[in-house]
Amino acid sequence: MNSTEMAPLRRELFSGEQLTRHARSIAVHHRLGTTHRANPLLDRLSANEEILREFNRTTLDVPAGRHITPAAEWLLDNFYLIEEQIQMARRHLPRSYSRELPCLINTTLPGLPRVYDIVIEVLSHTDAQLDADSMTAFIQSYQTVESLHLGELWAVPIMLRLGLIENLQRIATRLMAARIDRDHADEWVKRLQQMAEKNPSHLVVVVADMAKCDLPVSSAFVAAFTEQLSRHSPVLHLARTWIEQHLAAHGLSIEQLVHQENQNQAANQISVSHSITSLRQLTVIDWKDFVESLSQVEAT
Repeated sequence: MNSTEMAPLRRELFSGEQLTRHARSIAVHHRLGTTHRANPLLDRLSANEEILREFNRTTLDVPAGRHITPAAEWLLDNFYLIEEQIQMARRHLPRSYSRELPCLINTTLPGLPRVYDIVIEVLSHTDAQLDADSMTAFIQSYQTVESLHLGELWAVPIMLRLGLIENLQRIATRLMAARIDRDHADEWVKRLQQMAEKNPSHLVVVVADMAKCDLPVSSAFVAAFTEQLSRHSPVLHLARTWIEQHLAAHGLSIEQLVHQENQNQAANQISVSHSITSLRQLTVIDWKDFVESLSQVEAT
């Protein structure tokens, strides 16, 4: 599983009715293995922790005056909570316990516990906004097709914690990649400005150097590059003309990518705030009542 290729848990938002229909759909789709495999979730937790620590360290090292996105600020301000939740997840999911959970065979990650996949589906279609009633309704609907074991129901809060940490890691990975692209943009604008002040007629040399490089066409790079250009001398219009042509060759435009970057930043901020708030919610939900209301053993 390559974390850098994985999108945040942010798919189409479902209404309550859509969620219950989706629960029945994935219950039909799920196929359980007959033998227990090594559970990958603890290893995944360690990998997520490493990436989140790297994000925290590099964000703290950002020079004063450099732009930090609202999502990055949320992560930075709540990193202590994230660390607490990682340690709690590790304590509550010993390997011996996780090996007892029924695992799926029709997933991209062999050995993935069924209950983890259920939790990920709920988080994905609610933008990580935890609601005990929605989770209860989802599992009730799932169990109209397939019953869950009692151990799986008790594992829901652990899996939610793991899923939310996974989501924060995926967003942090994207934020770090965007920061690198913005830094590249700053470096090129700085070179352009220095040449404009020193020898304006040689600006074309810097633009030629840009053309030789494999510059990113990401929304973060383009938004930062054009914003920086607008603050400097009009003589830098040559660079803007070149970037417009460079993007056009890829079927893109400055306006399109700036709009996309604004949307990305807003969506990331919402997803991070939802994930952080949901991690806090985990400690106030009465999980005993949750399990008893869903346990078919209790019902019998």
